[in-house]
Amino acid sequence: MSRSVRPLAAVAAAVSAVALLAACGSGSAGTGDATDAANGTSDASGDAEAAGDVQTGGELLYLEYQAYDTLYPPASGFYPNGGLIANITDKLVFQDPVTLEFSPWLATDWAMNDDATEYTFNLRPDVTFSDGTPLDAEVVAKNFDLYGTGDPDRGFAVSEQINNYAGSEVVDEDTVIFRFSAPAPGFLQATSANGAGILSSATLDGDADAFAAGNATNVVGTGPFVITDETVGSELVLTAREDYDWAPEESEHQGRAYLDSVRFTVTPEDSVRIGALTSGQADLIRYVQAYDEEQVTSAGLQLFAPQTQGVNNSLSLRFTNEILSDLKVRQALVAGVNTQELVDTVFTENYPAATGVLSHTALGYVDLSDQLAYDPEKAKTLLDEAGWVPGADGIRAKDGKTLTLVASEAKPQPLSRDTLTLISQQLKEIGVDLQILAADSGTYATAMKDPNQVQLYHSMVGRTDLDVIKSQFHSKNRNALLSNDAELDSLLEAVASTPDPQVRLDASAAAQRYLVDNAYVIPLFEEPQVYGAQNYVHGFGWDSIARPKFYDTWLEQ
Repeated sequence: MSRSVRPLAAVAAAVSAVALLAACGSGSAGTGDATDAANGTSDASGDAEAAGDVQTGGELLYLEYQAYDTLYPPASGFYPNGGLIANITDKLVFQDPVTLEFSPWLATDWAMNDDATEYTFNLRPDVTFSDGTPLDAEVVAKNFDLYGTGDPDRGFAVSEQINNYAGSEVVDEDTVIFRFSAPAPGFLQATSANGAGILSSATLDGDADAFAAGNATNVVGTGPFVITDETVGSELVLTAREDYDWAPEESEHQGRAYLDSVRFTVTPEDSVRIGALTSGQADLIRYVQAYDEEQVTSAGLQLFAPQTQGVNNSLSLRFTNEILSDLKVRQALVAGVNTQELVDTVFTENYPAATGVLSHTALGYVDLSDQLAYDPEKAKTLLDEAGWVPGADGIRAKDGKTLTLVASEAKPQPLSRDTLTLISQQLKEIGVDLQILAADSGTYATAMKDPNQVQLYHSMVGRTDLDVIKSQFHSKNRNALLSNDAELDSLLEAVASTPDPQVRLDASAAAQRYLVDNAYVIPLFEEPQVYGAQNYVHGFGWDSIARPKFYDTWLEQ
C-alpha cells in the first residue's frame, strides 16, 4: 500500500481553498458514522472484522498542535513530548488503558515485598534498542537510577512519578532489583508510564540538551518506531522497526507495526488542522477544539475523546498571596465560578463539569460537588464578611486596594483563554476583577512562579495512579499552588508512601477533601484528548492517559 506524503505547506494551501466550506460544515472527506470514544476505548479490537483484513504499509500524516520540547521521558507530561515518547520507547509493564490492569511487557514478571520498598523485575532476553544494542538489567537499572534521582549537573530533574528511590541492584543479565527509602506503592504503575520509557545506555549519557529539539534522531529506545528525520519545530518522521517483536503480552498484534511510518507535522492553527482533515489532506489530528467537534462529525469522520483520568482541569489558588491568604476570599472564588455554564458555553459533553479534584474515572475519586456548587449570593456574602466592599463600577475594594487577581493562560489546556474569559465575566458579577496573563507574554515564565504576579494557575495532570494528586500539589513536585502548607505535603506523602491499598485510598480522599475544605482549587472540567481521523484509519489507540499510540494503527486502502 502506498500513500502520497503532503508536507505542511501543501496541507495549508489545500486548506485555504476549502476553508469557507469547511467552516460551514459542508466539507466531506469520508463516509460512515463518527466514532465517539469518550470512555477511553479505541477501535483497535474487532476493527479488522468491521473493515476487512488488516492492511500493512503506508505513511500516516498526523497533525500535532504544538512542537515537542524534550524527549526526556520524565518530561512526557507535555502531550507533544509524550506523543513521541509513547511510540519510540517501551515500558517494563503494560497498563491496559480501559481496565487499568497490569501485564508483562519488557519485564516477564515482577515481585514486590510486603512494605513496597523493594521490587524485582525479570526481563525478556530478546529485546534490542534501535541502535542494535541489547536490553539487559544494566541498562534498565541505569534508566531508573537517572529517573529516580535526577542529575542536576546535566539538567535532569527527578521523575515526579518515582518516589523515595534509593537505588538499583543488577542481580544478573535479566534481573534487576529496585529499592526505596520508604514505601513506594505507586512504582509499579510508574514502570508502565511514559515517564519510565526505556532508553539506550548511550542516549542516557547525554545531557538535557541531547534530548531537546534538533536531536530527536539520536534518542534511542526499544519501541516499535524510531525517529528517522526531524525539521526542528515543524516535522518529524517515525519509521517502523522491521525487527520489532516484543509487544505487550496482552496485545493480539505481535511483530512490527502495521504502518511504515508516521509523519508528525506541527500545525498550531485550529482551522488548518480541521480543514486538512475534512478536506482529506490529513489522516489523523490531535487537539480538535470543542467548537470544531461538530465539523468533524458532520463530515462523517471519526472523533475520539479519551479521558486523561487524573487531576481535573482546574485553577489553583496561590494562597500565599496576600489577598488569597483569606479563606473567605478563596471560598468566594470557588462559589463564584459556574462550571456547568463553562461546559455548556465553551465545551461539549466530552468535557464533563468537574465534581471533585480528580476525574470521576480516576483512581480514588471523591465526589465533592456539594462543596463546589455555584452560589453567587454565598460568594458575595463571603466577600462582604472579608471586608471587600463593592465600588461604583461593581469591583470590590479594601483598604484602598481593588480586588484584582491574575490568572495564567495555559497554551497546553484546551481553550484556556476562552475559559478564563468566561470565568472573568462570572467573577465580575461578585465584584472580582480577574485579569488574564497571555501565555506568550515576555514575563510569563517568571510571573508563573510568583504568587504576587499570578494568583490563579490554570493546569491539569493526567496519570492513572493515586500518586497523581501528589504530582500536582506537593511543594517538591509540580507545586501548582506554590504551597508552603506542611500539612498538605504530609497528606500527599501518605498517598505516595503507604503500602496498604485501602489506607492509601483513604489518604487520597483526605488530601482531596483538604484541598476543597481550604478552597485551594477550583476544579473546572474533566479533560479529554480529542482526536479526529479519516474513516480509513483503523486501530488507532492511546495509553491510559490518552497519549496517541500507533503500533496497532493501519490504513484501509
